[in-house]
Amino acid sequence: MDELSNRRILLIDDTPSIHDDFRKILTPPQTDDGSLDDLEAQLFGAQVRPRQQPFELDSAYGGEEGLAMVCQAQEQRRPYALAFVDMRMPRGWDGAQTVERLWQQDPQLQVVVCTAYTDYSWEELLERLQGHHRLLILKKPFDNIEVQQMASTLTSKWEMTARALLQMHHLEHLVEQRTEDLKQAGAALRLQIDERKQLENQLVQSEKLASLGQLAAGVAHEINNPIGFVSSNLGSLAGYLQQLNQMLSAYRQSEEAINDPGLRKRLQSLRESIDLDFLQEDIPVLIKESKEGIGRVAQIVKDLKNFSRVDSDQQWQLANLQQGINSTLNIVANELKYKADLVTDYQPLPEIECLPSQLNQVVMNLVVNAAQAIGPERGTITLRNGVEGDRVWLEVSDTGCGIDEGHLAKIFDPFFTTKPVGQGTGLGLSLSYGIVQKHGGQISVHSQPGVGSTFRVELPIRQEHQAAPAH
Repeated sequence: MDELSNRRILLIDDTPSIHDDFRKILTPPQTDDGSLDDLEAQLFGAQVRPRQQPFELDSAYGGEEGLAMVCQAQEQRRPYALAFVDMRMPRGWDGAQTVERLWQQDPQLQVVVCTAYTDYSWEELLERLQGHHRLLILKKPFDNIEVQQMASTLTSKWEMTARALLQMHHLEHLVEQRTEDLKQAGAALRLQIDERKQLENQLVQSEKLASLGQLAAGVAHEINNPIGFVSSNLGSLAGYLQQLNQMLSAYRQSEEAINDPGLRKRLQSLRESIDLDFLQEDIPVLIKESKEGIGRVAQIVKDLKNFSRVDSDQQWQLANLQQGINSTLNIVANELKYKADLVTDYQPLPEIECLPSQLNQVVMNLVVNAAQAIGPERGTITLRNGVEGDRVWLEVSDTGCGIDEGHLAKIFDPFFTTKPVGQGTGLGLSLSYGIVQKHGGQISVHSQPGVGSTFRVELPIRQEHQAAPAH
């Protein structure tokens, strides 16, 4: 039997004889004439008439009792499809009050108001109950056929309404499921777009590093020659100056042997006017500072070349991580010197298998971010490193503004930045995360707002077999 088929009817009337009449009309004794119908169909070819499911009639003698029965039926998942409600019941609720309470409990219940006369007009009753689509009136004395038709029609209406609601809920579920599928597809598409943008930016960054390396190699070739002869000339000049000082000392001693007082006075006046003593002290200092400056230029070119590692051709190789850290710090020295004091706590590190230029990029991003996190007051940036088992680690700490807890989960997402518009792309940490992941490592952050942040990078000393360059 169809589980949505519902022939359950509730009669609410304070007159017992009315209940007897309804029972005779809606639940008459069943006669088993099915065999006669079958015989008729065989003899005369008539179609067998479908046997209609009988009504199930329950009785209540007041509105309160009727409401209790409706509640119990719902709890048992056997709701009533239809209720016949008498309008005038002197004890307890009248028909209007009863219908109001029934619909509060079960809005799908179909109702027929039974009355000979009423305290309400039909228009007033419809307006009060707002039941234009589910409320009918049955005038007393009623006709048996009218009662049967109302019962059949309204129970069928209840079934169709239940089926429509079930279908609607099914459609709503399908819509929700489809909407969720579209959301997931949209999220997956956004993720693919972000990943593609990240890969494109990594490629651009690699190309920039390659260009920087080529530039560094060209600059080194062009600058090293003049640096060499300038440094050589400064060395020769220092030697010549030493010889000239010896000669000047000899001239000074010979002044006493000059008999002409006027000549001696002119020499003394000339020596004082050109401040020969100061020149003899300052020129060696200038030559020394010039040689240090030339050495600094040579070191910058060397660090720039080492940072970009143009000679590595982006191949996995054994490299000195400490050397890369030092070269990177020299490259970003100008970014740090006005913002923070640099503190280092280094431990001896083994050579690790890596892509050196990319790890240098990670160190640069972390150090520059640390500098930018420090406010107007001068702060401190601390670099530490060490070895744990088969991994090396590096920590970059700052005394900056820190990161809000709500942002920590998104700090490595592509294009996420807490910097003002135009001051950050949101790619530095994302690219660093990708590089560390490519090396089989981990990058994490611990931060406390108003205190500072610490980024920790852990890398394996040896990689699993790498079959191709990492372009």
